[in-house]
Amino acid sequence: MAWTRDDMARRAAKELRDGYYVNLGIGIPTLVSNFIPPGMTVQLQSENGMLGMGPFPYEGEEDADLINAGKQTISELPTTSYFSSADSFAMIRGGHINLSILGGMQVSETGDLANWTVPGKMVKGMGGAMDLVAGVKRVVVVMEHNAKDEKKVMRECSLPLTGKGVVSLLITDLAVFEIDRQHGMTLIELATGVTLAEIAEKTDARYKIAPGLAGR
Repeated sequence: MAWTRDDMARRAAKELRDGYYVNLGIGIPTLVSNFIPPGMTVQLQSENGMLGMGPFPYEGEEDADLINAGKQTISELPTTSYFSSADSFAMIRGGHINLSILGGMQVSETGDLANWTVPGKMVKGMGGAMDLVAGVKRVVVVMEHNAKDEKKVMRECSLPLTGKGVVSLLITDLAVFEIDRQHGMTLIELATGVTLAEIAEKTDARYKIAPGLAGR
């Protein structure tokens, strides 16, 4: 069975480390904050100028002035700090963010990412994704493996790129892939009940299979 959105976020949370500064993209990545391990200190950074984001507020406790980059209402912590979006992007472009977890439309076998537009559809802009994939030390993408029977794990992305060779780890609802710019993509985990044959059928990219998965 495919992983749920929460399952994917829970798996992505395993990439967090104590003391990390982390940027979460909109969609499934925002759920990662629900699975930060107890006792671990992680500072969540938002492109609109906030470091140390708190959890989503309960109904009736919302503050309209406290939002993340995806326009979702959030809360603050005693350690929260605020600054201009220019300073926020200076943090990102300067390599001061340890990890970015983003959504994706397509990921290639060499780590290219397309996640900001579909040709012919109106979008407000590319947002901060291009800066994130260029400036953050490690990029994890969380997305569905297929969309309406169209493959999204590709040999080459057919959609406009956000960045080339930028993805380190891809988590889908079916599997987890490590990506090395020189050595390509390696399948390292399968969702419960998913077979190697199913991954092969639903994946356009070429990939190696980690030794522990052989024969599954």
